[in-house]
Amino acid sequence: MLTEFKKFVAQGNALDLAVGVLIAGAFGKIVNSLVNDILMPLIGLALNGVNVAGQFIALNGQAYVSIDEAKKAGVGVLAYGSFLQGIIDFLIIAFVLFLVMRQANKFKKPVPVVPPAV
Repeated sequence: MLTEFKKFVAQGNALDLAVGVLIAGAFGKIVNSLVNDILMPLIGLALNGVNVAGQFIALNGQAYVSIDEAKKAGVGVLAYGSFLQGIIDFLIIAFVLFLVMRQANKFKKPVPVVPPAV
């Protein structure tokens, strides 16, 4: 069983997957920083200083200064600002992956199509 496991891990697919997961984790941190530290402040500036990620609705109908304050009071919140930020994160990651895959496909050699023998 140990020999089989070593053979499995040594295969290119398992190693490629492990490298891909590690790179994706690091890339996710970069995208989160881009969104949180650069894009969202610019969007907030365009919206007259509104912190988009901090937007929420308290489910008890009362007003709270922040999400943290509402949560400390034990109130449920709909944190739609965080949701919007997650959508922006996803769109950026999806777009960059699209660009990477588009470029990678340009480097692949086309596989010749062999017509079936009749």
